[in-house]
Amino acid sequence: MIFVYRYLPALKGMVLLAFILFACLPLVQMTIISFIVTLPKPNAGLGSLTLSNYAMIWKDPNLRHAFVNSIAYVLINICITVPIAIPAAYAFARMSFSGDKHLFLAFIAFRITPPVVLTLPIFQLFSALGIVNSVFGIALAHCLFNLPISIWILQGFISAVPKEIDETAFLDGYSRPRFIWKFLLPQIAPGIAVTAFFCFMFSWVEVVFARILTTTNGKPISMAINSLFGFHTDIGLVMAVTTASMIPGAVLLFAMRNHLSLGFRVGRV
Repeated sequence: MIFVYRYLPALKGMVLLAFILFACLPLVQMTIISFIVTLPKPNAGLGSLTLSNYAMIWKDPNLRHAFVNSIAYVLINICITVPIAIPAAYAFARMSFSGDKHLFLAFIAFRITPPVVLTLPIFQLFSALGIVNSVFGIALAHCLFNLPISIWILQGFISAVPKEIDETAFLDGYSRPRFIWKFLLPQIAPGIAVTAFFCFMFSWVEVVFARILTTTNGKPISMAINSLFGFHTDIGLVMAVTTASMIPGAVLLFAMRNHLSLGFRVGRV
């Protein structure tokens, strides 16, 4: 037993290192293949190193537009969802009204509904509004599913802020919108970062609405990758596009790393 306790930290470190290597192995393999020629090309033989796979992302207008569309989904989604979710979460956290708990549960129930179930009514509604086959239409559909989870996340963070701050600010003459802007937002900045992260994750990988609500315009990067598979698939190009599609997420994680780490430590998500 003494031997086990003596070497237990080393064993834990080895297990953790093995898990990290196992998790990173597909990413490493994907990155390596992205620099390899996997289909015969005039100026490069099979198996040779090349940057042409990444150059093709910029040269191919479909891939280029797919990246722009996906980034537009994320930006529109965050810019619409977060400003709406903050006052809604504040109302659920600070106020009591008839049916508040039932309404909150209804939001959560709507979020766990499979998106494919709502594609037909959403398509009919967006068709009547004339926003089918548009970037804004798909981003708006993403907002419908991100808003409930955003309210849920932010409601937990707002509840963690002492109510005395609200009362003190109101006694000092602050209006509720001014209080939220000047005092509450800095307090729940980690929660906003977590909310933006979840909005990004949903919009970046979502394919159901993009497949149904688009025919020519607004296709995201996930559908662009899917379209690369065929009878003769250029695996190197597929891996290059996949690797490049991870860069925006990595940049977001790096830019918001402090808020995200603090937000996830709160334990209320």
